[in-house]
Amino acid sequence: MYQTWEELQSACENCRKCGLCETRHNVVVGVGNPKAQVMFIGEGPGENEDLQGEPFVGRAGKLLDKMLDAVDLNRHSNIYIANIVKCRPPQNRDPKPEEQEQCIQWLRNQVKLIRPEIIVCLGRIAAAQIIKPDIKITKEHGMWFEKKGVLMMPMLHPAALLRDPRKKPEAFEDFIKLREKLAEINES
Repeated sequence: MYQTWEELQSACENCRKCGLCETRHNVVVGVGNPKAQVMFIGEGPGENEDLQGEPFVGRAGKLLDKMLDAVDLNRHSNIYIANIVKCRPPQNRDPKPEEQEQCIQWLRNQVKLIRPEIIVCLGRIAAAQIIKPDIKITKEHGMWFEKKGVLMMPMLHPAALLRDPRKKPEAFEDFIKLREKLAEINES
């Protein structure tokens, strides 16, 4: 367990626990406020993220930013964004279970450093790893779960919304639920 962001960043950058390190350009640790109330977790970096070293900077990231802006959240001020794996899987494939297992300690360390009140899992892979293995993302997105005193919500991945824009309204409803829950927490 690393006590500082600098130690964690350095350890991630030097990680060679799985084969993903062989093809990466950058380790994509995360971005945002290290004291954020809300933490978003995706599955892993894509090509743009690998090249820029920041999560969700491609087309899916631009859509995520629009939805965040609509509910007064911002990746550089009041949330933190990370991924299950920190290195890009080849051809943007899903991270293999063994890759997730090798990398999950970094994410757990991030959660311990941030201590968010809410975790939002973007997509099935993140939700299955963080919330429950048998999650049905199309049925359970937008629902609240609680684990170890932390509220958690699975959401549809922004890339899925780009593939099927008809799901954008229901996905936006999840962002509204997040905004309402944040208001409720901050009022109490």
